[in-house]
Amino acid sequence: MPTRTGPAQRHRNGTPVGLALVRDAEVLGAEPFFHEFIAGMERVLAPLDVPVLLQVVATVAKAGERMRTWARHGQVQGLILIDLLPGDERVALVRELGLPAVVIGDPVTAGGLPAVWTQDEVAMRDVVTALVAAGHTHLGHVCGPAQMAHTIIRRRRFEAVAAEHGARTTTFDGDYSQAAGVRAVGDLAALETEHDRPTALVFDNDVMALGALIEAGRLGLAVPADLSLVAWDDSALCQLAEPPLSAVSHDVQELGELVGQVLAGQLGGTEYPPGESVVTAAPARLIARGSSI
Repeated sequence: MPTRTGPAQRHRNGTPVGLALVRDAEVLGAEPFFHEFIAGMERVLAPLDVPVLLQVVATVAKAGERMRTWARHGQVQGLILIDLLPGDERVALVRELGLPAVVIGDPVTAGGLPAVWTQDEVAMRDVVTALVAAGHTHLGHVCGPAQMAHTIIRRRRFEAVAAEHGARTTTFDGDYSQAAGVRAVGDLAALETEHDRPTALVFDNDVMALGALIEAGRLGLAVPADLSLVAWDDSALCQLAEPPLSAVSHDVQELGELVGQVLAGQLGGTEYPPGESVVTAAPARLIARGSSI
């Protein structure tokens, strides 16, 4: 159980919590997820006079360097970890730095740190099951960066559930960019026969799905008659596309609020024994729109 170490023992007004995000800056600019996520955190932390500091870096090593610099100069009073790799060095670094922290992702990746997660495996099962029920027998998965733990979790569940239903699968590598969605549809169209082509694609974010929708139109592939598309993380991009994109939807701002609450608790003196703080967000749900049958 969490324990109190004293009232407001760690909280320093005006000192931010930091997120060193490994992302291409151009991709981040097009991706709605983090705008909503940070807005959710700020709902909780801003009234406590705790800003959120986001810095985009190119590599995990750079993220670690940034976290060390922040800690050394007292520039942050807590840390947020996201998009972890298996055995990620940042988990050990947080323990070394001794700062309050929270992991966004499967608790398996958190190394005992407080974690907030969204049950990606459950959502992926629902998506694959729905596509198979609609008559698809060959499914494609356009992944996020292959080294990320949540990409591995989603891909494994995608393949396992498809196998349970006797459906074939094809994996396309992606990086969350619109160009990755364009490439996936181009690669699909280049397959020799229609038998070799998936008839439905599941994307690890909305930006890749939008790129795929645009490229499908350019290549003369009708959506959803020739190709069904499903995006991960519903957004205005999905809702305003033509046809609107089916999407896995969860309240991203609520996710941010949960992260903010866990951090606020730690800043107020609550300590969590290793592995005893796992907060599960409300289950995501598949919203079927015009891009899938």
